[in-house]
Amino acid sequence: MRIWNRLAGAAPDLGFAVAFLVALGVEAVAVAQTWGAGYWVFGGLAAVVVGVLALLRRWHRGGLAVAGLVAAAATVLVARLAHLPAEPGPALALALAVLVGAAVRTLPPVPAGAVGAAGLALVVGSQFAARPSPSGISSVAALGALAWLAAVGVGLSLRLVDVRNQATAEKVRQDERLELARELHDVVAHHITGIVVQAQAAQLVAGRHPEKLPATLAGIELAGSDALAAMRRVVGLLRDTGDAAPASPGPEQLGALVERFNRHGPPVRLHLAEPPAEWPPEVTTTVHRIVQEALTNVSRHAPHARSVTVTVGQDADGISVEVVDDAPPAPARKGHRGGYGLIGMRERVQTLGGTLRTGPRAGGGWSVLATLPLPARTAR
Repeated sequence: MRIWNRLAGAAPDLGFAVAFLVALGVEAVAVAQTWGAGYWVFGGLAAVVVGVLALLRRWHRGGLAVAGLVAAAATVLVARLAHLPAEPGPALALALAVLVGAAVRTLPPVPAGAVGAAGLALVVGSQFAARPSPSGISSVAALGALAWLAAVGVGLSLRLVDVRNQATAEKVRQDERLELARELHDVVAHHITGIVVQAQAAQLVAGRHPEKLPATLAGIELAGSDALAAMRRVVGLLRDTGDAAPASPGPEQLGALVERFNRHGPPVRLHLAEPPAEWPPEVTTTVHRIVQEALTNVSRHAPHARSVTVTVGQDADGISVEVVDDAPPAPARKGHRGGYGLIGMRERVQTLGGTLRTGPRAGGGWSVLATLPLPARTAR
């Protein structure tokens, strides 16, 4: 999986490198046929410098874009003064397009606009620096203009896609927080009910067995501490920073969830911790939602799965939830399969101090594995 991700991440750079070398070769042949073999060296070296900057663009998109534009402007000026072939050539124009497009996509609006405007100024300047042609517009300037248009167009398109994806992810988070706000009542009711019951018991104990009253009061104190901790975790996730998690269905509700899934999906085997543990309500809801989201993803993305296994275990370190299917490998499953649905789950899990990992299994199929620590219960 890691090797595949690295290859996928390196694919744009590999594609650019191949295209750059092809453009550099075409440029060398064209200059050698018209000017002579030695005249392409200056432009080729300048293109290589800017091409290296383009490959390193992720280090500092704004600074490297400015450096590439300055290098290209100097190349155009030197070529004009030294009576060399007009610049920028195809390879240099391609490298500049990558730098400008990356800057337009990722930089804040003002710096992105400045880089785009500087690229346009370079295109116009290269037209004036180039030797006149019968049509009035040099082929070098036309090539530069096309490269600039492509860079700005692709950069703006990807920028809009990024903005839309961020807005969608934020909406998912906001929807999750709204749901948590509705579940806050369940958390309060669960804990406060326990406190009320213990307080009523304390009244009986005080009259009949006064010696047992301190232990009963300690239980009330512990229940109150648990209630405050649970509410802090839930309310934390409703804030813009420092997120937390909810409460509601207990472990026994997982059986009903699996039964509903079995009606329209592959058979599901459910393995619960034995005996069923009593977990804090915010933990039980997180477990339920992780299983629900994982089964939903099986329905959407793994229609050929023959079976699904849901395992919920508990040990001294906390709770583990794993959902795996046995669907055969498919191109659509090689990348990220969770989509936006797991964003909210990751919010909950990380807030509770746990981890969430998703990805293909070595033997085929997909795995969703979450670990959740159980909060310590200690009286103050």
